[in-house]
Amino acid sequence: MPRTVHPAVDDPRAEHARYWRFSGLPDTEMLTARFVTTHFTRHTHPTYTFGIITGGIEEYAHPGGTSRVGPGGLAVVGPDEVHTGHAGVPEGWTYRVFYPRPEVVVGIARELGLRGTPAFRESGIDAPEASRLLHAAHLAAERGDRLGASSLVRRGIAALLCSHGRERPPRVRSRAARPETARAREVLASRLTDPPALEELAAAVGMGPFALSRAFSAAYGLPPHAYLNQLRVDRARALLAAGRAPSEVAAEVGFTDQAHLSRHFRRHLGVPPGAYRRALAGH
Repeated sequence: MPRTVHPAVDDPRAEHARYWRFSGLPDTEMLTARFVTTHFTRHTHPTYTFGIITGGIEEYAHPGGTSRVGPGGLAVVGPDEVHTGHAGVPEGWTYRVFYPRPEVVVGIARELGLRGTPAFRESGIDAPEASRLLHAAHLAAERGDRLGASSLVRRGIAALLCSHGRERPPRVRSRAARPETARAREVLASRLTDPPALEELAAAVGMGPFALSRAFSAAYGLPPHAYLNQLRVDRARALLAAGRAPSEVAAEVGFTDQAHLSRHFRRHLGVPPGAYRRALAGH
């Protein structure tokens, strides 16, 4: 079971972060962390994010605005929703996070009789019972309690869906995306190691550079260059989880070197790529 390294009690700026998986919770990654100076850039996850704040305050921007969440509160973000993250108080914040793949949450929603893609009415959520259950599930996973963790996390997500869930309107963002922006996204995904300049990308899809950048941001929440880095990090995660060395991964996804990969990886996930690989490889 992964080892937790706690900050020294006499160092108010010390940070720690650990990504990990537990066999009792398939298709779910977890994070236990304390952040003080870390700032998460605008980024997305392909999963849901359920963060239980256990100390301090996290402040973050999301599609609905900005939330400040303190102890006992939940920071909830849906798949592919662009968000940030930073300390809302000088001492930072501590939290325990679940990152379940969409099919996990969809399965729980179906058992509750909810149709469509599950979403939530708010992002910073006050739901004491759901928070209590999810916190207990995280602790159970740390203890290696497969039955306890799997039972509690399902009850916690179900409680959250019942109190704050809704059905997401189908593919709203995709309907708003112009064909040119969709094509530009395909070009970026196919050219991670040799991306075009904005002018070249715009010419390839038949738009002006400024118009493409504006339309792309409106459709996907990130400008083309930031979206490219998101694609690179997502691909790097898959390769690292498969056991590939960070130095090899950096070159394969288009970063100039391992340090370049590490900078972006930390801004998206809060941990260095080597630590992510050690925690997830082989699971």
